[in-house]
Amino acid sequence: MKILYIHNEYARMSGEEHASREIVDLLKEHDHDVKWFTRTSAEISNSFYGKLKALIAGIYNPYSAHRLSKILDDFKPDIVQVQNLYPLISPSIFKPLKKRNIPVVMRCPNYRLFCPSGLSLDPSGNVCERCWKGDEWNCVKYNCLGSYFKSIGYSLRNSFSRIFKLIINSVDVFIVQSEFQKKKFIVQGIPSHKIGILSGISPIITKYDNWYLGEFVSFVGRVSKEKGIYEFIEAAKLNPDIPFKVAGNLDENFEIPQNIPSNLEFVGFKKGCELDKFYMQSRIIVVPSKWYEGFPNVIVRGMLIKKPVITTSIGAMQSIINHKENGLLVSPGNAIELAKAIQSLYWDSKTCTEYGLNGFNKANSLYSRERIYTDLSQIYLQAQKNAATKK
Repeated sequence: MKILYIHNEYARMSGEEHASREIVDLLKEHDHDVKWFTRTSAEISNSFYGKLKALIAGIYNPYSAHRLSKILDDFKPDIVQVQNLYPLISPSIFKPLKKRNIPVVMRCPNYRLFCPSGLSLDPSGNVCERCWKGDEWNCVKYNCLGSYFKSIGYSLRNSFSRIFKLIINSVDVFIVQSEFQKKKFIVQGIPSHKIGILSGISPIITKYDNWYLGEFVSFVGRVSKEKGIYEFIEAAKLNPDIPFKVAGNLDENFEIPQNIPSNLEFVGFKKGCELDKFYMQSRIIVVPSKWYEGFPNVIVRGMLIKKPVITTSIGAMQSIINHKENGLLVSPGNAIELAKAIQSLYWDSKTCTEYGLNGFNKANSLYSRERIYTDLSQIYLQAQKNAATKK
């Protein structure tokens, strides 16, 4: 099968991009011919002109549609998978796809279809669904992006796409990552037969001959407010006798606080073998997110390296981690509860080992590469059926 993968890359590497590359690698492992159609946000300058260009292109960029048309005629894909459209690709690309009757699936690791920021969080860090009923101007009212220019731009592109149904009517199957997310999409009017669940794909990890308990408590991923970094820092303060480490790129809106405790270290972005080694040296993986995460690959990687996970009881996380079986669940935004959970688990080596092994078994059963490939193949088949009924 020939598959075209469309994605507007972010200016900095993200978990979403890692997942996209894993999917493409998985498809290639099964002898599919996969081609990328990409733009990158790194093209945008930080000048007023650059920001204006991003705003206009995000609403509708005919240049992207023109470029894509040539690729479609040359490559002739059997199916197209869409990831991120913003800000340089835009929903304009659906016009040439519909003209050629090519089945389209769209992977949705966040809630950008209904929320301009995609996070469903208000500026205070609380879960918010104000824009979900088609009132995107709440994003401007509350200045959710921290910049009125960006908030207006994001709201405009969402409103334009929603009013003209550029995405909803063009995608044959939306790929979500959990039953929780599917239910949210159904409430927003997307029919069940147009939604497929594809859990996070198990990454290929470095094999180690000897497993060991680990030394420190880890936060891995984009270092940002919605990911619960401030709660993680507070938990470190409340556990001065336990070493904490943070691995990942700093979000553009995050600055390392002045009063970082001495037992907490920021070690920067890690990947590949270096990242796997970081996991192996960890005793506990902590994912304290406060938003509706799609499916954090951080958790699956931790499970595959037999590490217990402490995460929050919100979104998909509560279906990946079974409380007191392969980890612990705590309330989102509650640093004291998080600190107590870390304290109780860190010094209990037997339970750490037990939770880690249970997580490993679950990951190999439900999130294996073969299981994900089978699920993705079924989604492609459903997209082809749905596309055929529209002709």
